[in-house]
Amino acid sequence: MDKFSELKINKSTNVSNNNLLGNEKINSFNCNDLIITLCSPNEIKPKPTDMNKVRFGEYFSDHMAEVDWTESEGWGKPKICPLHNLNLHPAAKVFHFAPEIFEGMKAFRGEDGSVRLFRPEKNVARMRRGAVRASLPDFDPKELLSLIISLIRIEIDWVPNQPSSALYIRPTFIGTDASFDLTSPKSAKLYIITCPVGAYFKSGFQPAIVMADSKYTRAFPGGVGNYKMGSNYAPTIYVSKIAENMGCHQVLWLSGEDEKITEVGVMNCFLLIKDKNGELELITPPTKDGLVLEGIVRESCLEIAKEWNEFNISIRYPTINEIKKAINEERVLQFFGTGTACGVMPISKIIYKNNISGEFETLIIPSYDKLPEEINIMKKLYETIGAIQYGKSKYKEEWTLKID
Repeated sequence: MDKFSELKINKSTNVSNNNLLGNEKINSFNCNDLIITLCSPNEIKPKPTDMNKVRFGEYFSDHMAEVDWTESEGWGKPKICPLHNLNLHPAAKVFHFAPEIFEGMKAFRGEDGSVRLFRPEKNVARMRRGAVRASLPDFDPKELLSLIISLIRIEIDWVPNQPSSALYIRPTFIGTDASFDLTSPKSAKLYIITCPVGAYFKSGFQPAIVMADSKYTRAFPGGVGNYKMGSNYAPTIYVSKIAENMGCHQVLWLSGEDEKITEVGVMNCFLLIKDKNGELELITPPTKDGLVLEGIVRESCLEIAKEWNEFNISIRYPTINEIKKAINEERVLQFFGTGTACGVMPISKIIYKNNISGEFETLIIPSYDKLPEEINIMKKLYETIGAIQYGKSKYKEEWTLKID
């Protein structure tokens, strides 16, 4: 992926001939067959002028991309067309057995006016892995990336030109055949919709309070917690409402009798402590056993931190008891989440339900802005990632794909 930022994509937006995503021959749709139908002038919607007033994921752009697959005929021709409702049979498999995956990515408009995608090859590769696990048909990730780029070129004016704003991109893949037969889908639809989004933190870089109760589990070993499947998220809404009623912003997800920390809300998490020898250690859970999503911002933070080479990095599960002990010994420095929506989110308190006493305890995380700059790792990562995404820095510019 070293030359990703130098990728030249022609007007057909087909990236099949480059080696950035491999040269494997895959039975897939082909963006050389792309059919484009644009909105009529009276179908064009007004674009938001104040992104602070736009709720996340509720105001969509004018066009969408879609491509259908059937077992008998394979992939059809991809299309870009005006945004429309889907016409699905009530027995469509997605409604009953949830063969569905999605991605979340953003297009950023930099101070130079250019629009950039952040490591999009990671998203399409992850989506392909998820399709295999959901028994959905295979596709060429290069062609999906071409389709995304074609759509963003058409919707380029929807990419906000306001601080900390972006165009959110949601590729989605669903099984559509009308059948109660619990087998792989015999038809499927892959589609892409986009929506402008503002800053995740409306009032600045605000720390979150999280609820932790091991009664509730987000994922389990050998499961599908490491994929972006809708079925992973629906059961978390109920628990999130419980947390909200307790004055918390997110849920800190625990797993197992030892109460391993896995994720926070829908984000990966990092814990910065001083180990017993007084050395800095950055800890994040692993992603290979089905408990934790293979987050792209997480991976990027790890790669950056390794290059800094300023502290130890551990890929392991911290536990609630470890955090409690480290807090009591004044060794906890920072605890934060990472994800596409917010980039980096500081955590200030954990409202933890003790699984022995049944009582809630409040665990206080030191304020992120009280640390000396040289060890304020969360802030440094937040600013570094943001600078890359918005093209403010030449550092890691190969991680971005500029769309002209």
